[in-house]
Amino acid sequence: MRVALLLLGYAAVLAVLGPVLLARTDWAARAPKLAIWAWQALTATVIVSVVLAGLALAVPTVPVSANLAAMLQACVMALRAQYAAPGGAAAAASGTVLALVVVARVGWCLAAALWQARRERDQHAAVLRMVGRTRADLGVTVLDDDRPAVYCLPGYGHRIVLTSAALAALRPRELEAVIAHEQAHIRQRHHLILAWAEALERAFPRLPLFRTAAQETRRLVELAADDAATTRTDTMTLAGALVELAGAGTPAASLAASGGHVAGRVRRLLAPQRPLRRAVAWGGALAAGALLALPFVLAAQPAVAATGMTTCPLPDAPVTAVQDAPVTPVQTV
Repeated sequence: MRVALLLLGYAAVLAVLGPVLLARTDWAARAPKLAIWAWQALTATVIVSVVLAGLALAVPTVPVSANLAAMLQACVMALRAQYAAPGGAAAAASGTVLALVVVARVGWCLAAALWQARRERDQHAAVLRMVGRTRADLGVTVLDDDRPAVYCLPGYGHRIVLTSAALAALRPRELEAVIAHEQAHIRQRHHLILAWAEALERAFPRLPLFRTAAQETRRLVELAADDAATTRTDTMTLAGALVELAGAGTPAASLAASGGHVAGRVRRLLAPQRPLRRAVAWGGALAAGALLALPFVLAAQPAVAATGMTTCPLPDAPVTAVQDAPVTPVQTV
């Protein structure tokens, strides 16, 4: 019970304080990749902590094989005593149900989100094969439309799509910038990052942590793609392209250069760049990793403590002393 309470308390503290600490800081815009990892680690830690808390309650009900050697029986009993919880079967059953419900809910929402997005992308790709035309020099598909838009269909068979209006409105350098933006979305697998965040939001819509995480992740993937694009062009060029594309409508399963907080992104691009120092970024990444590892450490603590017990020593091999015995002479007849 003690381990389960620690894990549940840890999850509750992170769920309450995590969004406050992450959403109200300005360093996320300076290091969007680090901020994405921090949000992923935070949400995953809360889910893992709750699941491990349920498993910690359920451990005493796991049957032990009667065929185990006698020397292991004391160790098994020590582990069962460490994880034992008042309430017996009721507490264990509650823990099992909690773990199964959380895992099933998250798994179902994630699988449903990935399947729906894949279906929508396949349907749109089928339309593009019929009405779009390929621009091999740009590596894009051009769609005749009087609305300027640039977006990508990520995943297997990914492609970047430009409308004819965008092709006419953007200068060559701006085209290069927005194409680099979409390539960053594809290369950094932003569709999977968004699928995880949005699946948790659907699974637990009443929890502010997952709602805030999804909102911030949508913004941060655009900032990360902007940073990748500015390595191939200047910030002014990308900002001008975003202004040209502002307000463009795109398919639901796509990632668009004009998506998510365009005004804030333009202001960020026009402001002086202040990236985090490498040491600070690495420290933040390690801290997020430690945040995710701590639930496993807490859950494993009773097992580790049991290994230090002296209640299950290895049996000593029987020692037989061999002494020289007097040789009895053999009598011959």
